[in-house]
Formats: sequence, C-alpha cells, structure tokens
Amino acid sequence: MDFTVDTYHHLLQALKQHGRFTLRHDVDARPEYTLRVAQVEASEGLHSACYFRSMHFDSHADTIRAIASLGHTIGYHYESLTTCQGDVEEAYADFKANLERLRQLAPVNTACAHGSPRSPWNSQDIWKHHDIHPLGISHESMLDTDFSTTLYLTDTGRRWDGYRVSVRDKVPRYQEKWIAEGLVFHSTADIIRALTDPGHPIHRYRLLINTHPQRWMPFGTRWIVEATLQQAKNVVKRVIATRRK
Repeated sequence: MDFTVDTYHHLLQALKQHGRFTLRHDVDARPEYTLRVAQVEASEGLHSACYFRSMHFDSHADTIRAIASLGHTIGYHYESLTTCQGDVEEAYADFKANLERLRQLAPVNTACAHGSPRSPWNSQDIWKHHDIHPLGISHESMLDTDFSTTLYLTDTGRRWDGYRVSVRDKVPRYQEKWIAEGLVFHSTADIIRALTDPGHPIHRYRLLINTHPQRWMPFGTRWIVEATLQQAKNVVKRVIATRRK
C-alpha cells in the first residue's frame, strides 16, 4: 500500500543505503501530519527541511516548534507573488514580513516557493528583480540546487512521475535527460527497488526527495479521501499544465 507512514519508513531505510540525499517537505496542508513524518525520520536518525506556508504560522506554531525541536530545518514555503496578485514590490515586502514572522518560531535560512497551480504567477519570479540571499536565506531549494548532479523526485500529484500533471513542481531543463536514463518512478516501491539495486543509474546522483506530508498516513478513510481528491486535482492540473505549454 503506497503513501502510508509504513511505506515512507521503508523509503527512508532504502535511502540510508544510498547515502546521498536531502529530504524536503512542502507543507501545503495539515501541518500536524508533518510532525508525524518528522518523528519517523528522527527515529531513523535523519533530518529534513520542512517548508511552511504563512497561513499556518499562527494556527500551527506549536507544531512548527515541535518539528524544530527534533532537529529538523524549518523553511518558508512562500507564495507572495500570488497573494499579492503579481505585484513584485508588494510581494517582496510580503516575503520579508512573513519570513520574520516565521523566525519568531524557529531559525529560518531556507525557502521554497509554493506552486499555486491555479495562479498565473510564479512566486520564484520575485528573484528576477531582487536577491533572496541578503535576507538571510542561504538556500532556495529550486533555485540553488545543482540539478546536473542532483535528481529531483517529488510526490506531487500523489505519484512520483507527477511531472506529467504538475504545473510548477518539476525541473523541465533536466526531465528529458532523467527520462532517457530510466530515472522515472511511479510508485514508492519503484524507488525502493532502484535504491536497493546497486547497478541502477539512480546511484549516479545525489537525491532531493520532496514529499507533501498530508499524503502520508495510515490506511483508512482519510487515506481513501486523499487519494480520491488527488485524482480529481490531477485532472485539473493536467489541463492547466497543457494550456501553459
């Protein structure tokens, strides 16, 4: 059964065999689920970077503090250009204000844009006009990662080959290269099999594993609801992605 806490635990154990990886969590919804995932990681002696949206800073402050106390990195999952309706200067001010709010809860030196698939604006575009690094952000996950040596695997769309339906959570410049090398995985089990095969081309790369923790839960009613809703969302995202090509 995919996208369960047990399956994620098995993935972590396989990643430890690989050895060269970074764990990232885009906390789009249900931040309390991220704490459960963070606890599983801590039990394996691993740490991740957890990116929170500004809408959750107040309502889930205790969750953010608890995750930081486990040794995980707290990051800002910003969407300022969307919330400011494309106004770059207003978005830059919004980013700075929310960054300081989050820093009241935990140290923050990393950020990553929220995809906002229905929005016409990509919040990463703020950095075409401003420099993020003087704000104390040493690493913007998608802008500062060297994808020539790092393979990006994300569970966007509740699947690991979700670049087909994703609007922004992908690396178009390198995707065709990865496909040609056989680095396409649909299920978590596919990734685990690759990681435990010493001859698989996945071992040529450092890995950036991005998950959305609201998808990972024990099997039950909520699991079924999440799976059903995501199938519907993927149809909409595919239409949006096709129109923007």
